[in-house]
Amino acid sequence: MRISLEELRHIPDLTIDLLEIISLEGQQYMARLVIDEKYHLLSDAKGQTRLFRSSWQVQDTLAAFSIISTDVVHPSAYHEMVGMEPADIEPMRIRVQGRGS
Repeated sequence: MRISLEELRHIPDLTIDLLEIISLEGQQYMARLVIDEKYHLLSDAKGQTRLFRSSWQVQDTLAAFSIISTDVVHPSAYHEMVGMEPADIEPMRIRVQGRGS
């Protein structure tokens, strides 16, 4: 499901349970939000995925919202190496902000 900043602003008493800042090969980042156990991809008004230049830019963009936890997520590229068998490898998660942490 996609959601825009404008739509987020119109949700009363909004709390974002988890902000996942997903690294796209370390060059760009996108924001995936967990709200009431549902995943939302932050998009622009035209429904296109919003891309950011840094994890800090994502956090600055969403700073006005109540966010319980924030993780930077780096998908593993090791399972894509030539000659290696495909494998389900969990992405590396780095907690950068969380209540009580």
